[in-house]
Amino acid sequence: MNIFDNMEAIYLAIVLAPLTGAIIAGLFGRIVGRNGAHWVTIAGVGIASILSLIAYKHHVFDGAAAYNGAVYTWLSVGNIHFEVGFLVDRLSVTMMVVVTFVSWMIHIYTIGYMHDDLGYQRFFSYMSLFTFFMLMLVMSNNFVQLFFGWEGVGLVSYLLIGFWFKRDKAVFAGLKAFLVNRVGDFGFLLGIAAILMYFNTLDYAEVFQQAPALSTATIEIVAGHDWSLMSFICICLFIGAMGKSAQVPLHVWLPDSMEGPTPISALIHAATMVTAGIFMVARMSPMFELSETALSFVMVIGAVTAISMGLVGLVQNDIKRVIAYSTLSQLGYMTVALGASAYAAAMFHLVTHAFFKALLFLCAGAVIIAMHHEQDMRKMGGLYRYMPITWFTCLIGSLALIGFPGTSGFFSKDAIIEAVYHSNLPVAGFAYYAVLAGVFITALYSFRLFFLTFHGKERLNKHTWEHLHEAPKVITVPLVILAIPSLLAGIFLIGPMLFDGYFMQAIHVASTHDVLAEMGKDYHGVFSFTLHAFKSAPVYLTLAGVVTAWVLYIKFPYMPAILEKRFSLLHKILINKYGFDDFYQVVFARGSREIGRFLWRFGDVRLIDGFFVNGTALTIRWFSSVVRTIQSGYLYDYAFAMILGLLFLLGIFVHGILN
Repeated sequence: MNIFDNMEAIYLAIVLAPLTGAIIAGLFGRIVGRNGAHWVTIAGVGIASILSLIAYKHHVFDGAAAYNGAVYTWLSVGNIHFEVGFLVDRLSVTMMVVVTFVSWMIHIYTIGYMHDDLGYQRFFSYMSLFTFFMLMLVMSNNFVQLFFGWEGVGLVSYLLIGFWFKRDKAVFAGLKAFLVNRVGDFGFLLGIAAILMYFNTLDYAEVFQQAPALSTATIEIVAGHDWSLMSFICICLFIGAMGKSAQVPLHVWLPDSMEGPTPISALIHAATMVTAGIFMVARMSPMFELSETALSFVMVIGAVTAISMGLVGLVQNDIKRVIAYSTLSQLGYMTVALGASAYAAAMFHLVTHAFFKALLFLCAGAVIIAMHHEQDMRKMGGLYRYMPITWFTCLIGSLALIGFPGTSGFFSKDAIIEAVYHSNLPVAGFAYYAVLAGVFITALYSFRLFFLTFHGKERLNKHTWEHLHEAPKVITVPLVILAIPSLLAGIFLIGPMLFDGYFMQAIHVASTHDVLAEMGKDYHGVFSFTLHAFKSAPVYLTLAGVVTAWVLYIKFPYMPAILEKRFSLLHKILINKYGFDDFYQVVFARGSREIGRFLWRFGDVRLIDGFFVNGTALTIRWFSSVVRTIQSGYLYDYAFAMILGLLFLLGIFVHGILN
């Protein structure tokens, strides 16, 4: 029997395999033990990865048509159906391969990293569950299932970021991620509600089919002011993406997610949660192409994020936080590409970024283990002598991140910069210079990390130095495996993914916005693309950033302190992360607590308890005290009361007769 005869069964197996592993490790962890927990989850994600490669071959190499079908209908209301369904085309199958493969490598790596942790089985269960929700998100064919996966990854990210729940910082970081994403999800839910209201369906295919007819429709949000319906829907959906993909100003949760164990930092930043927003906008391209307002909004947000978060990365000393701010900046690049209608370029960078960013986080984790959980780069240095494999793989990851010619990041990042240059949106000029400046900034903070960690003077304490050694194979093997696509993936993917109609069935681009088609006229192969890059600014900005890092942190290591003192105001602004965290903490967090305290004081204490509950009791007590005085025990008091009562009744009777 041909394995491709029943693709629906393969798609089901892809999502159910990680879920099964998560259930077994989570509910029966004590029975299967530590070894059983990691083997069952690694097997589940491994099966999903292999089957995803089979699905990839089916759709990409064999040219199969997109699969769009309902697996299960769980509720029908009139013409609206709430279904579990799959849309598997080149867009989703690419995400499936990336998510499952990177997750598989991280699962294997986790055996070594979390070896002594008491929550070992729980951690593997959460990671596998994370993979399941991400697969449900990328494979969905309707907005309900998309929202299910969307909220699922948000829930599990909360559990994983706060995994070490005895640490106050971890609990705070998990709560912060949860609350900030709820802000974005409010906009996302509004967008979905508007789609249901105006399209009367939640199925992707039906919505995309109706979208052109509603491109001129308006919605009245404020009385007397008409808004474009499509712009409203797309901006609302993108607000959801701003939360998930950590775009300014909803970015503040992502750096704090470093409080979770390093494997989950790699999983969140590389292949799962933060890429969900990028994927969602690419999937919704038939709608975004109908609103230049929405595209301009997307481009500006991405450009601001790319340059501002890169600058903050320059002043971080925690090795994981530098990589975290790098993720924010690179997500900004992808978002700018979405705004330029270069959806394929955004997805291309998403794929290459998944490999080299996972590699960098896992390298950081290997260093942290070797340094006995020290994360401050100022206390490292000279580690290349003791950790050659980690050093070499980190070098590859860093070169890919900065877009060094020939690496995977070079092809995807250069494509984005070129696409923005060709965009005709009014804000494209600002975005182009922002991402161009980001090239130098990326090279500077990346090699600042590399030089401070692996080169220069050894700044280790004696205990760390005596026990310093290369990480075990269970950690280094995933590093080597991830280094290969980090180095080579761009060479094989740039032509097909950008210029050969790779996403033609899945992504729609209006002819007036097709910047990649314009770029394709000058594309003559990988070698030509690489040579052409040496005639443009990004390559030289990259080299300038590396040289600057070498001068500041190897040749003249005393210079950063001098520059910090001279530009103290700028340094303080960057250290304070532009004040976003402080502002949110004071205005929203403390403000919410003060509002709650006010409502408690005046609502609960004074109104409910004081007036209604205690007030009622006091009134009854007073009335009782008055009535109680009537019961004197003297016969003449009772006789007097009876006479008064009779006179009162007689008065009523006489009054009734007279009237």
